[in-house]
Amino acid sequence: MARPRSAITTVVFDLDGTLVRYRGVEFESSWGAIAVAAGVGDRSEALLREYFPRRDAYAEWVAADAALLAGVPYAKVAASVLPAPYAEGVRLAVRALRPRYRLGILSSGVDLVADWVRRDLGFDFALANRIHVRDGIFTGTSETVVNLWAKDDALRALAKERGIGLQEICFVGDHVNDLPVMRIVGMAVAANPKDESLVDIADYVIERFDDLPRLIDEWTGRR
Repeated sequence: MARPRSAITTVVFDLDGTLVRYRGVEFESSWGAIAVAAGVGDRSEALLREYFPRRDAYAEWVAADAALLAGVPYAKVAASVLPAPYAEGVRLAVRALRPRYRLGILSSGVDLVADWVRRDLGFDFALANRIHVRDGIFTGTSETVVNLWAKDDALRALAKERGIGLQEICFVGDHVNDLPVMRIVGMAVAANPKDESLVDIADYVIERFDDLPRLIDEWTGRR
């Protein structure tokens, strides 16, 4: 999709299925991986089937998924889902991008993984949904920070808070819930897209993340 080109200052990544890929769970997601690690994978999948079509009930879905974790030790789950399984080329891409661009995560995934990735890769920020832990045990409570179906609203708020123009942002995502974000940013990249609609709207499609720095530099006129 052709769009006016402007200089990119910030690269924002989706997390689940994009930066990290948990194989064997729906959407390669942190939610699914955490549920499996906690021994409630089947119940979490049932919630997905119930709530995925109900776009007006996302916060209810987050609360129900988090409730499945009540009483489960944090360490048990963390030992299974961390270190996060990065997509191919992520570390190389970040190493090239970090000196010249602000980097961050915008995800409807879980802060347990998003915050770990932020620290591990040296990102500037990470915005994701929160599941609460007290005294090393999941409480079963949560906070919906990024609505799966309204990530564009979350990005607008984030950009305003940090003084970043939307046209300065390159967003990298993989699934249909990323489409609203891709429509409002300066540059949109589909990484291993799970739906053909992303190919139609993205400025670039990549399979390996180490291709990303060159594409962003070319887009913004850097050599």
